[in-house]
Amino acid sequence: MLDHVSITVSDPRTALPFWDAVMAALGIPRVWRREDAAGYGIRNDAGDDAHSYLTVLASSGTVVPDNRHWCFRAPNRAAVDAFHRAALAQGGRCDGPPGLRPQYHAAYYAAFVLDPDGNRIEAVHHRVPD
Repeated sequence: MLDHVSITVSDPRTALPFWDAVMAALGIPRVWRREDAAGYGIRNDAGDDAHSYLTVLASSGTVVPDNRHWCFRAPNRAAVDAFHRAALAQGGRCDGPPGLRPQYHAAYYAAFVLDPDGNRIEAVHHRVPD
């Protein structure tokens, strides 16, 4: 559903290592980086439009975590677990440990964290493991 998203952070020195770690845990490559910003994923083009792209950049003002929520697809449940571990190791806070969320559907396996700015992010895997 999402083509691309840009989010702002208050301190790129803290936030970018956090985002590097959680994106790597999900197998999403960082494709560029500056001192104040980074890009993750694959940009769409005329020949291939099946991707999503995230830009994380320094805010020019105050970052207010007001019900923001981003959910990233994980290739498997192990990647959800790795996402959660990576987030906590880089200064994120747990907002829901890895596990099934049957209120969404029987196989919904997710973890929720708050990034260093308090933004709520999630990793989810929808399929039943083999």
